[in-house]
Amino acid sequence: MQGSLMLDIAGTWLSAEDRQLLRQPEVGGLILFARNIEHPLQVQALCRSIRALRPDLLLAVDQEGGRVQRLRRDFIRLPAMRELASRANAKALAEMCGWVMATEVLAVGLDFSFAPVLDLDYQRSAVVGSRAFEGDPLRATELAGAFISGMHSAGMAATGKHFPGHGWAEADSHVAIPVDERGLDALRGCDLIPFQRLAGELDAVMPAHVIYPQVDDKPAGFSSRWLQDILRTELGFNGVIFSDDLSMAGAHVAGDAASRIEAALSAGCDMGLVCNDRGAAELALSALQRLDTRPSPALATMRSRVFGSLEYKQDPRWRTSIAALKAAELIV
Repeated sequence: MQGSLMLDIAGTWLSAEDRQLLRQPEVGGLILFARNIEHPLQVQALCRSIRALRPDLLLAVDQEGGRVQRLRRDFIRLPAMRELASRANAKALAEMCGWVMATEVLAVGLDFSFAPVLDLDYQRSAVVGSRAFEGDPLRATELAGAFISGMHSAGMAATGKHFPGHGWAEADSHVAIPVDERGLDALRGCDLIPFQRLAGELDAVMPAHVIYPQVDDKPAGFSSRWLQDILRTELGFNGVIFSDDLSMAGAHVAGDAASRIEAALSAGCDMGLVCNDRGAAELALSALQRLDTRPSPALATMRSRVFGSLEYKQDPRWRTSIAALKAAELIV
């Protein structure tokens, strides 16, 4: 399927093997990890080299704040989102964090960060933990909505994750297959609320590698029940659906990498991520090359990028945002 695979590279520059892989029309995106990043100018040069090869690729990163920040040297160290909730002006600070994050990511030539996390903090999931804004769904929705507003004002698309909510399941889907035994009515009353109320603001959604057996026996990212019936039809979401990394242990229930990406796309994902395993990425690519091409209209919309500049620190909003975040002791 054309442009339906997002993969990664090993280093801070493109190898000949990377270039050959990225030329394939089935590849539609590239995600950077910490190993690909040294400093802003290096990332900008890497992005330029990728654009020269494939100007249509979506370039992504995980830059949430807290412990999930791939861009670190000479970038603002944003707080974990849970730290915002206790501040009196939390909503304004959340919007500032969204704007600062997006401005820095766009400035080095990347298109978007997979943010924000819409999972609820039940003090159960170590992998979610402080990445979540709140345990209360309405408060989480308010703060995440402000963060999204900041991202949008900087020109960045927002991706809500991990639908329909990873905060209750205790296992880490990177290394296990989490299960959430709650029923759909219970989920509608809590975890689904941020996704429902922000469906019109989100440009993309990333489903969880979590099985909700009372709803479907497949993880949400492989479930047409979750992605088509609930996310698309019930919640009215019409943006991009990105799979979570299909190399994670929580995705292995679907079989090998070829089976995983086929299952994700068949269920309703527009793009499948296969990361940290070049052999699996090549297997997924071969599977896509055997399928009929079907460009995703939602992906085409998301490719209308807004490019930033490394001169962003001259923007008055930058100075006021940084001053406010420092005053709140959220950054140093």
